[in-house]
Amino acid sequence: MAEEVLIPSSGKITSQLTGSLLAVAFLTSLGSSMLYGYNLAVVNSPAVYIKDFYNQSVVNRNGTGLSEETLTLMYSLTVSVFAIGGLLGSVIVGILVTRFGRKGTVVNTTVLVFIASLLMGFSRICGSPEMIIVGRFITGIHSGISLSVVPMYLGEIAPKNLRGFLGLVPSIFIGTGVFTAQILGLHELLGKEEHWPLFLSVVAVPTFIQLMLLPWFPESPRYLLIEKHNVHATITALKWYRAKCDIQAEIEEMQEEQRSLSSVETLSVWKLFQDDTVRWQVLSVMVINIGMQLSGIDAIWFYTNDIFEDAGIPAPEIPYTTAGTGIIEIIAGLVGCFSIEKLGRRPLMIGGFTMMGICCGGITVSLILQAHIPFMRYVGVTCVVGIIAGFCIGPAGVPFLITAELFKQSHRPAAYIVGGSLNWLSNFTVGFVFPFLQMSAGSYSYLVFGTICLSVAAYVYVVIPETKNKTFMEISQMFTKKEAVPLTQGLIHVDQLKLKKMNGYGGMEHASLEFDSSSSVP
Repeated sequence: MAEEVLIPSSGKITSQLTGSLLAVAFLTSLGSSMLYGYNLAVVNSPAVYIKDFYNQSVVNRNGTGLSEETLTLMYSLTVSVFAIGGLLGSVIVGILVTRFGRKGTVVNTTVLVFIASLLMGFSRICGSPEMIIVGRFITGIHSGISLSVVPMYLGEIAPKNLRGFLGLVPSIFIGTGVFTAQILGLHELLGKEEHWPLFLSVVAVPTFIQLMLLPWFPESPRYLLIEKHNVHATITALKWYRAKCDIQAEIEEMQEEQRSLSSVETLSVWKLFQDDTVRWQVLSVMVINIGMQLSGIDAIWFYTNDIFEDAGIPAPEIPYTTAGTGIIEIIAGLVGCFSIEKLGRRPLMIGGFTMMGICCGGITVSLILQAHIPFMRYVGVTCVVGIIAGFCIGPAGVPFLITAELFKQSHRPAAYIVGGSLNWLSNFTVGFVFPFLQMSAGSYSYLVFGTICLSVAAYVYVVIPETKNKTFMEISQMFTKKEAVPLTQGLIHVDQLKLKKMNGYGGMEHASLEFDSSSSVP
């Protein structure tokens, strides 16, 4: 059985992974995060068939077909409307998680997937391109909600020493979703022209599994105690997730946070921006979420086939080469998941973004020189694999985990709205603009992404502290120290500071600090 060890002298809690924690991480990621990855890649292989369907539908209605420019615009809209829906989903997630809870939001929003699947599945029978676009929009709403609520839910049910591991499970399923779309898109499976509606609508299957099983698991204990003030339900949920163990220390840590927030309601986005005590946290969430999407990964996923074609890969081999990259995604995600609690958050993000930046430069060089040096086409493919691996190791999942860790209960929903909105806006920008950027800048378009990746890596190195194995209160005090402690006192350890007067977030007012004279600086 899993055991939880309580050390009274330091208040540190170490928990082992239980079957309940693993099951919830699997179910929430299967029906939510996996769908996000699937929908990123699903429009890649049937692109020609979808464009033909669009053109034929317009011919049947008007008697004339679409111009090449209009057809490209409609397909770009089909790709990018997913991100518009995601933006809407990320905006409403704060309301949903406050009203329905973390698990409740995951369960209730499954209806969106079933509606979208029906629309896309019957679009060809109805001769309606609009049904595909609306279906993509609705799946985007679901993904926008899921990308925020799943890491929020897992971050709140996980003990601090497993928060990183569980927080990266969704990123593994994102990679699995992409890989599944690549495999099913092969001509031998659902890659034939007659199968593309089924290919788009198969997302209902994992969501159905989630809907059948997830309701049997408890809500987030932190949500139950801090927001619903239900101590009995909190204890029941903790016993479920921690097996038979002493949960008193964990409840006391939650109650400490609850007391610090006793006069603070859940903040709106506007109030979050007005709160000076969290300005570095907000800025950090903005930078890493924008950087996650403007890193160019969506350009790689949306247009993988085109990139490999430009790199000189023979057309019949492209689908299999693309599917091979999916294996890299899953392996890299597993490496990140199993190493984050040992290496920490910072190394995975810095290393991942740096690797992506270097590989973006490599793609540019390979595309420029491949006409003169045939070997460079393989360098280009290697760089594509490097970008995907670098992304899945850290930047794919750590930003969502960090968003949960940098904020306390009252600020967390608003922080997810900010991070999620910027994430999806950037996603839409890349998906819609990249084809035109590629036409105008050609091979040099990847240098833009490379510059952004290296800039984000530098920001993380300079600004964001390591949050590994720390409680939410400890992370809050790390940023409080950053804001309030004068530079001349920068060497004083945080354990030597006692906060005498705290505002709603844990920030000091009037620089009220009391030094523990019984401690000495080592």
